[in-house]
Parts: sequence; C-alpha cells; structure tokens
Amino acid sequence: MSNTTEKLFTEFVAPSTQEWMDKIQVDLKGADFNKRMVWRTNEGFNVMPFYRSEDLKDLKAVKSMPGEFPFVRGNKTNNNLWFVRQNIDVQDAKEANAKALDILNKGVDSIGFTVNADDISKEFVATLLDGIMPQYVELNFSTCQRRSINLAKELVGYFKEKNYPLADLKGSINFDPINRIITKGKPVAEVINCAKELIETLAELPQYKCVNVNSVSLNNAGAYIYQELGYALAWGAEYMQQLTEMGVEATEAGKRIKFNMGVSDNYFMEIAKFRAARMLWAQIVKQFEPKCDCACKMNVCAYTSEFNQTIFDSHVNLLRSQTEAMSAAIANVDSMVVTPYDKPYEVPTEFAERIARNQQLLLKEEAHFDKLVDVAGGSYTIEHLTDAIAQEAWKLFLAVEEAGGFLAEALSGNIQNAVNASNTQRHADAAKRKEFILGTNQFPNFNETSEGKKPVTCCCNTCGQEEAPAEAIPTLNKARLASDFENLRLATEKAEKQPVAFMLTIGNLAMRQARAQFSCNFLAAAGYKVIDNLGFETVEAGVDAALEAGADIVVICSSDDEYAEYAIPAYNYLNGRAMYVVAGAPACSEDLKAVGIENFINVKSNQLATLIEYNKKLGI
Repeated sequence: MSNTTEKLFTEFVAPSTQEWMDKIQVDLKGADFNKRMVWRTNEGFNVMPFYRSEDLKDLKAVKSMPGEFPFVRGNKTNNNLWFVRQNIDVQDAKEANAKALDILNKGVDSIGFTVNADDISKEFVATLLDGIMPQYVELNFSTCQRRSINLAKELVGYFKEKNYPLADLKGSINFDPINRIITKGKPVAEVINCAKELIETLAELPQYKCVNVNSVSLNNAGAYIYQELGYALAWGAEYMQQLTEMGVEATEAGKRIKFNMGVSDNYFMEIAKFRAARMLWAQIVKQFEPKCDCACKMNVCAYTSEFNQTIFDSHVNLLRSQTEAMSAAIANVDSMVVTPYDKPYEVPTEFAERIARNQQLLLKEEAHFDKLVDVAGGSYTIEHLTDAIAQEAWKLFLAVEEAGGFLAEALSGNIQNAVNASNTQRHADAAKRKEFILGTNQFPNFNETSEGKKPVTCCCNTCGQEEAPAEAIPTLNKARLASDFENLRLATEKAEKQPVAFMLTIGNLAMRQARAQFSCNFLAAAGYKVIDNLGFETVEAGVDAALEAGADIVVICSSDDEYAEYAIPAYNYLNGRAMYVVAGAPACSEDLKAVGIENFINVKSNQLATLIEYNKKLGI
C-alpha cells in the first residue's frame, strides 16, 4: 500500500486571472466588459464579477482572527449568538409588563421599552419589570433625553433592591441628543453634558450601554450604505471626544457607547458594512488610548430598514427583512430588531410581531446562523467589499472631522442635507425604475387594493416637558422609497372609476407578448386594471374589443418594424375615444408623433412622471 498522499485535482492547472478574463471576453461576443459585467455601486466604487486570492494579498484585516483587534471578524470567538430583540411602546406599565413576559416565553431575549418621561418613578419601574429576570435577558430603555438620568437612578435602585447580580446585567439606555437634532430639529446639544452623570449613575452596571449612536435614523431616511457608516463613525467619535473632555476615562467611554444601525436589502454590501464598521471603530477608539482593546469593540444592534417597506404587496416586506436579518446575522451583530411587515400602515399587530420574532428564530434554530463565527470571512468578494466600503466611509468620516465634527455638521444641517439629497436621488431612481421596488414599481399585484390602508407616521413623544423651541435646523426626510407610487395608487383608488388599460396585441408574437407584459406591469403600478390579450388579426378588431371592455387606455403592443404598419391606423380608428399609448420607442416615433400620437412607454420612461401625467389626463 502506498503511503503517498495526493491532493485532489493536482492534475488540473489552475487558470490565471487573465485566462478567466479572456474567456469572459469571448462569451461577451464583443460587448463592453465594464458596461456588462462591472457593478457600479452607489457607494463610490466598482465591483468586479469575480475575485481571486491575489485580490486580498494587501488586506491586513484578513489575517486577524475572530475576537482579535480590529474585530473585523467579530467580537465573539465561540459562537455567533445575538439577542433577539422586540420593542414595546409603554403606555401602561402593567400591560407592557404582561406583553414582555409573554414574548420572553416565545423566543425573545431582549426587550426595548419606550417610556414616557412623566411616568418614571420607583413604582412604575417595579411594575414594568415585575417577574422579569434581568440577569438572563437584555433590557433596553428609551425616554426623554433630559430624563435619562432619572430613569437610570430608578433602574439601579430597583436592581439593587432585588439583589440582582449588577455586574452581570446587560442592557442600555438610549441617550442620544444628536439624534434628536437631526430627526426633530431640536437644538439640544447642551444635553450632551448629562452624559458623564449618566455614566456615573450606571457605574454599578458595567455592562449597560448608555451613549447611543442611532444611525438607523439615517438608514430609514434613505442614506446610502457608505453614508450611514461614515456618519455613524463620526457620530461615535463625537461622543468619544465629548466624553473624554468631560473627564470620562477612554476605556469607560468606549465601553458605554452602543450603535443602533439600520440594515438594507443590499445583501453582501450590508455584511461588509458591519465588518468594516467594527474595524474602523476599533481604530478610532484606539486613538483615545484606552487601557485595553476591549474598549474598542463595537456593540451593534441592527434594525431592518423601514425605508424600503411598502403598503401595497406588504408581505414582500417579509422577504426584504429576512434577507436583511440574514446580512446582520452573518455579519456578527450583537442584537437585532426585525421591523414588522405592517409597520408602514398600522401599529404592528400581534401576528406581525410574531412573524418578526420568528424570522430571527428561524435563522437560529433552523439555519443555525448562531453556531459559526464570521462565516463570511475569507470570501474574496466580501473581503473586498469590506475593504472598499471601509475606504469610502473613512473618506466621509475624515470630511466630517475636517468640517468641525459631527455635532457641528448636524447643527448646521449639512448631515441632514446630504442624506436628504440621497433620499431625493433614490426616489428619482425609483421613478425611473433604476431602483426596483418589488410589488410597487416592478411586478405589482394587479388585483390588489389598499383595503383602507394608508401611510402612518409615528412620533413617540416620550418627553414630558417642553424642550427648547426648534430653530431652523433641517431634519431628515424619512419618506419611504415607495411613498410616491403609493400616493399615486391611493389617488387612483379614490377615482369614481378604476381606469382600464387594454393591451392591443398584434403582429410579431414574441414582441407583442413582451411589450404587453412590460406595459401591464408599468401601468398596474398606478392601480389601473390591465387587460392582456393573445393577439388580434386587425387593429380594428383590437380597438373594438378595447372599447367593448370599457378601456380608458389602449396600448398597442407590437414590434418596432410593424409599428410603421399598425400604429397610425389604430390611432385613427380609435379616434380619441380612449387614450392611445405605443409600447416601445420605435424608429418611426417621429412619424407617429407627426400625426398626433404623443404617449410612449418604454424602459427609458420615467414611470412615475408618466403615470402622474396619465392620471391628470384621466381626470384623477
């Protein structure tokens, strides 16, 4: 028997990068590689169609291990456990307590309580936490910024009275005056001075975080991924600087900061974002010279995004939040909140909250995402994305620092204006279908109606006292990506008659079917009833069928070549009895326009603007 050990596939020669490129060029048949194969991201860099080990040779972070500085591979070393969190808006302490106890028995191990400042008292805290064992779960609290210290004192007093092991208790108080500035326009910068006292109040709860960076607000306002990361780093650095200047030792300051970050449906990019975030934050804290690297660990609670949630076809929100939760879990976050699918149009129901919990539990119990540390580590693509997004975020971080820091930029409105510009751009891209919203501007549910659903806005007033009057500080625009299309569709529903769009399919079978499908999707986004057809022998037969069906819009669907034959006769025969639309951008468009045909829809059309125009023509 031979003792020779052979490696598999040694008889095959590994192809070089150039050989891969040569093969791709052959398969492209002359098409431009950069246009067809390179992903141009919104984050300021390009992504290649493939990566190899040689692309990572200069990346230092890939050589670190999980739990090692700079923590790009995560803070954990033995598993990937994270807290499954659900938030509760406390209107009544006893009812909130009952709900908390109930969901703690259904898989949740982290509760977020939003508390009205006027309710804070010893009795209130005792009622709210009755029966909850804080040494086994994470407890998080949010209240008026000015009353956070009062809440902290009551919590410490309650925990001591109950003889809980204070050093083992985990949780947070969401103290973040800067978030109040950018979301509400409140000039409450002086409240930051309370941070030191808050930390001192929680001295006996060493694992409690109390200075928060709520960059989830940026995510929900449509910030690009590099923007959320770059601004989050500057936001955190602002608090580190403020705390150390107040006299808080750097190690203590670093350990008290918590990041509440959003996670969008850009799957691989979001995995890379959290990995890059830990790496860069560790470098920032290191500059303050903490006593140990443990202060450099970034603590992150991930929230699935509200920006891409929709009212129509709202169950698609489950698909979005599931991939988002997967990104966050793979990226080794510390805790996670899955936003219920119905939040855009109602106070989440018990069923929606249950599904949101189960989305995380499935990742743990069925997919075992909690068993392996940094499964993304070593992936050539994700390692490259981690480095690339880190570079872009770092550029933004440095720009904010050079401009005077995050607080100064927030007070001047520069942060809000930059994110709002991204929001505007993304809405414009959605209007042109450059950014798809499944079920809204792409493949809408043809037969769905709102059934009374309408957008809701939530402004949880947890402050029992008047803050300083708002100055002219810009605030974040949190209009969801689908909001323009939803407003359009809701307006259509209010019309006396639902518009009917009839597909006059004629000529080349493949082209008429493709254009009819495109047109149905295009027009159904406005809430029109669309009627597709197998095809007509003559344009007259098609027009007669359309009018018999009560069509308000007749869309001729054929090939570019055949439009020269069919489009004008159909237009003349229709004779203004319904709106006439040509599907496509045929070479004969100018000839068609010359006889009065003015409506064309194609892949280059601004879908939203076109549908708004059609509604006006229809008297809606």
